[in-house]
Amino acid sequence: MARPRRSRTPGAPARASAKVKPPRKKVSKKTSKTTARTSPGRAAGRAREASGAGDERFWRRVEETYLPRDAASLLASLAHHLEYDLAKTRHDATPMDWWKGLALSVRDRVMELWNDTRLKQRASGAKRVYYLSLEYLPGRLLSNALLALDLTGPAREAAARVGLALEQLIDAEQDPGLGNGGLGRLAACFMDSLACLGLPAVGYGMRYDYGIFEQAIQDGFQCERPDPWLRHGYPWEVVRPERSCTVRFYGHVYPHQDGADGQLGFRWEEGERVVALPFDVPVPGYQNGVVNTLRLWSARAAEEFNLGLFNQGEYPLAVQEKVQSENLTKVLYPKDDIAPGKELRLKQEYFFVSASLQDILRRHKRSGAPLAALPARAAIQLNDTHPALAIPELMRLLMDEEGLGWDEAWAICAPCFGYTNHTIMPEALERWPVELLGRVLPRHLQIIYEVNHRFLEHVRRLRPGDEALAERLSIVEERPQRSVRMAHLAIVGSHAVNGVAALHTDILRRRVFRDFHELWPDRLQNKTNGVTPRRWLRLANPRLSAILDAELGEGWVRDLERLRALEPRADAPRLQRAWRAARLANKRALAALVQARHGLRLDPGALFDMHIKRIHEYKRQLLAVLHAIALYNRLRAGPGRPGVPRVVLFAGKAAPGYHLAKLVIRLIHGVAEVVRREPRVAGRLQVVFLPDYGVSLAQRLFPAADLSEQISTAGYEASGTGNMKFALNGALTIGTLDGANVEIREAVGAENFFLFGLKAEEVLERRRQGRRPWDAVEADPELGLALEQIAQGHFSPGQPELFQPLLEALLDGGDRYMVLADFSAYMAAQARVEEAFLDRVRWTRMSILNTARCGRFSSDRSVAEYARDIWGVLPPAAGLTGGTRARGTSGRARARRR
Repeated sequence: MARPRRSRTPGAPARASAKVKPPRKKVSKKTSKTTARTSPGRAAGRAREASGAGDERFWRRVEETYLPRDAASLLASLAHHLEYDLAKTRHDATPMDWWKGLALSVRDRVMELWNDTRLKQRASGAKRVYYLSLEYLPGRLLSNALLALDLTGPAREAAARVGLALEQLIDAEQDPGLGNGGLGRLAACFMDSLACLGLPAVGYGMRYDYGIFEQAIQDGFQCERPDPWLRHGYPWEVVRPERSCTVRFYGHVYPHQDGADGQLGFRWEEGERVVALPFDVPVPGYQNGVVNTLRLWSARAAEEFNLGLFNQGEYPLAVQEKVQSENLTKVLYPKDDIAPGKELRLKQEYFFVSASLQDILRRHKRSGAPLAALPARAAIQLNDTHPALAIPELMRLLMDEEGLGWDEAWAICAPCFGYTNHTIMPEALERWPVELLGRVLPRHLQIIYEVNHRFLEHVRRLRPGDEALAERLSIVEERPQRSVRMAHLAIVGSHAVNGVAALHTDILRRRVFRDFHELWPDRLQNKTNGVTPRRWLRLANPRLSAILDAELGEGWVRDLERLRALEPRADAPRLQRAWRAARLANKRALAALVQARHGLRLDPGALFDMHIKRIHEYKRQLLAVLHAIALYNRLRAGPGRPGVPRVVLFAGKAAPGYHLAKLVIRLIHGVAEVVRREPRVAGRLQVVFLPDYGVSLAQRLFPAADLSEQISTAGYEASGTGNMKFALNGALTIGTLDGANVEIREAVGAENFFLFGLKAEEVLERRRQGRRPWDAVEADPELGLALEQIAQGHFSPGQPELFQPLLEALLDGGDRYMVLADFSAYMAAQARVEEAFLDRVRWTRMSILNTARCGRFSSDRSVAEYARDIWGVLPPAAGLTGGTRARGTSGRARARRR
């Protein structure tokens, strides 16, 4: 029976009226431009070849061809997925369906390269990097995959043929809720750079059902809502049930005598078992045919359902094990100021590292290499202390599961691991109570004790009689609570430790880990962070990218140091005009977004002054708020005075239990409302808070910023990467000498950076001398007035006591983060900002030079340094990276021949 023809929707393009079917023949990997379809007769012939002697010929034909990448073929794939995967037609497809259909079409093309890469890397036997991070913030993947495969143009044309804009489809994708802030964004940048450099790598993380939270604002207060980022499915992931493994908790450890050599061994038995189910996400390199893997673990119950209890009417108990097990990957960072939350956080960290280490050992054993060769085949990087339990876990697997002795296992373990430290705040360095660790992971506590015992014996041999040193270095801290110092465990169990900015590493060497540095002077090194130029310039700022392409060619996307060639042209009127036009267009685009989402009108001609990052006392959003209040008071006092119109824009989330940080958000909203209602400041000052800050919103903010607020208390920020993204996009920085600000100022030039504030050593000295917060208040009338207004409820009508805890932290708490101490210097620096902004030519020149001189802050440079100095991984030989349409024989065929 003939199939009825669907009528064309009124207004639909005529080109789309006929039913579109996918091409039956792929493009030959030998001749990438082939787009002809295969006849039904030839297709049937190929099917016959799949039996008997024709098997090999059939599979070679399948494996050695690629899907076409032209617009017509992409549209055909989209139509195929829309009908056969989503059970939709063009008549009833939602924007989400169109996005998913396009994502699946692009994923098909990524899959080919992914399989090629996997087989080539396995065949090469090259050393592989395993990156362990509890957080990843990759952002939307469709736009990145289109860029990596050079498919943006064909995808735009294909979308247009069905009356859609590509940007509309890209915006339908939700950000994966796999991280919180800079730690997760750095991990995503590193995964991108590993693929772009062609380095074999697997990232390991957690597949959280819910992200940290969706931030809503109610009456000026932050409200946390679940972040169900998986509600529409996630077409980029591939579940691998055959790679599942089991993770154990609790139970008991039993000693036993090994019959072969009489060695004492241990068995960890009983307790709770949870299945770790892997979901793989492809990480494509930039137009090089390489696709690495991000493997995310999801918790599943070992026993899904107890039918016996269910039949007895015990319905909640019948699924209790399933619920408890799957809580492990339910949400990122459960609130850990209560005992159950702390225990769940510990279990999360172990679940993720145990599954990852089991997978790493499985991969190694599959290669046929002996266990002793693991350090030559695997570099395991710990992204902060969250994965530090990987060290005792690898020891457990090598001894208890593989039968090695302690010395053999340790000789394998330590050379595999590298540890990246991301904080210098002692309270942020993880410590786990011995009681909790011993109850949840009894075998691991035994191993940690043994590691510590042998390490302290080594220390005492080097420094006999110095028990104070042994106490400071000990992995197990005795006071005030007996705890395991995870940073110490990571240092002792790794062959390399690194900080993430020059100042940060210097503070680690001189203060935080001074004793370790004196013990092992070569172990602690610096690796300054970086950001991927693909997402944070090419994708985030297409207008500026077009200028860079015209001036420099497209090579800067792979080699960011090529931006240096802009320097001699920074004063050229032609470039300056184009630069200003691009930046103004970015500001107008952001203004349109803010008006559409929040009903607020922003003046694109104003100075866009942005403080966007996690809300924390040391990041000093409060200092920026006090400056906004001072500007408000000046404009009220003299509305006719000259000055620069300014939009002070905040975005960021506060941890749910961080009361003072949440009060800062409430103060920002209070100030914004008062400023909005004051007619004497209209058109001169706006204060705006944009809720639910994430990667996709950040991609709109960075290109539109004029001024980057990097004003953390000196000596607290490890590095920062937002400061790099701002500068790379041409924003000028006002900041302290903290974190990577030091290196950014050195790179862009002191004259192109607005410096203020106490240095790290001056902050320490003030603390030693004892702080007198009231001295700063009495010396600066503007500061005194701002604090008085906050205290009297000027920004919280009817609630004068609302912000009292903030004032107490400043005045009675000793101004720990030097907000009051740095206020006057900050105001003076802001005056220099306004003076520069009024000189359009000067400001544009400074903006161009900021972009031109930020090439060193590419994550490609960071990863190359890790590869050279820590991982011992070399760039792959020609032909061992990934599949490309230009290459003659497929990677799969070459891998078979090997």
